[in-house]
Amino acid sequence: MRVLLVEDDDRVVAALTPVLQRAHLQVRRVATAAEALLRHGDVDLVLLDMGLPDQDGIALCRQIREVSEVPIIAVTARRQEAYVVSALRAGVDDYVTKPYRLAELLARIDAVMRRFGHTPVELVSDLGDLRLDHGPRTAYVAGEPVVLARKEFDLLSMLMQAQGDLVTREALMEAIWHTAWVGASRTLDVHVSSLRSKLGRPELIETVRGVGYRVVGAVPPPQEG
Repeated sequence: MRVLLVEDDDRVVAALTPVLQRAHLQVRRVATAAEALLRHGDVDLVLLDMGLPDQDGIALCRQIREVSEVPIIAVTARRQEAYVVSALRAGVDDYVTKPYRLAELLARIDAVMRRFGHTPVELVSDLGDLRLDHGPRTAYVAGEPVVLARKEFDLLSMLMQAQGDLVTREALMEAIWHTAWVGASRTLDVHVSSLRSKLGRPELIETVRGVGYRVVGAVPPPQEG
């Protein structure tokens, strides 16, 4: 499935593109409304940042809707009810506010595309014998389900999506707990410790002291005998 990512922030693009590609989506990125008007005709879905440098997203939606019924998901930091209503009336099919969880965005994409008759988005992440199914938010180790609390699941999902890259404590706190308060970071450590215990893979999540965490690959279960 082809996705047009209309986003002018290179950092957002760098973080989001690999996630979409791992869900088997073909990503085409443009940074302006003018480019989006030229490219929306040959994709299956538009992910639209509503704060573009050359035009407001609502005006762009109206222009696209004059010529196309391509599904549009608005992605924006604007939460005001009046703006959300205006965007929906302009023709967006769903509205996701920042900061958002990547699993939530994939689920929204899946829901919108199902309505348009497309194949469901792959909402599964794998790492060795560890699997996360983002639809029912279930984790499996060697095929056996593991019960995780909501924020434990979100934390593990974010670390796995980084594919071994370091994720800072600040990024994890902001994305999952919506706070950058350093004093709250003990909560993060407790959740990491709980994950290691529940998964039975203590070496899976590596601590970079004072900086953050990363996954280092699924560790095989201990051999009997």
